[in-house]
Amino acid sequence: QVELVESGGGSVQAGGSLRLSCAASGHFGNYMAWFRQAPGKEREGVAAFGYSDKIAYADSVKGRFTISQDNAKKIMYLQMNNLKPEDTAMYYCAAIWSGGAWSEISALTVDPYAYWGQGTQVTVSS
Repeated sequence: QVELVESGGGSVQAGGSLRLSCAASGHFGNYMAWFRQAPGKEREGVAAFGYSDKIAYADSVKGRFTISQDNAKKIMYLQMNNLKPEDTAMYYCAAIWSGGAWSEISALTVDPYAYWGQGTQVTVSS
């Protein structure tokens, strides 16, 4: 069984930073990702690990967010810098690729992922 637990969310002012953590059991490594969902909007991919250290980022976060993993601790991180009010959302960790070829486009879509965490809220004020 795969379990994903997010933490690290909070409230910050625009320009600030947060680091989200996703503690994983049952699966860790390739095919893990961060998603977010703002009120009234669809869930969208933020950053994702594929195979052979391939990484995908949404255009809206490139240069500001960094996804990383600590293999010893089995924790995936999302370092978020220069946060903007439009980054306000519930952030989710996802894992296990369940279909189709991995690409930088498919990695940021919801359907291929089989397991999800409960989410952690990020609020950015202007």
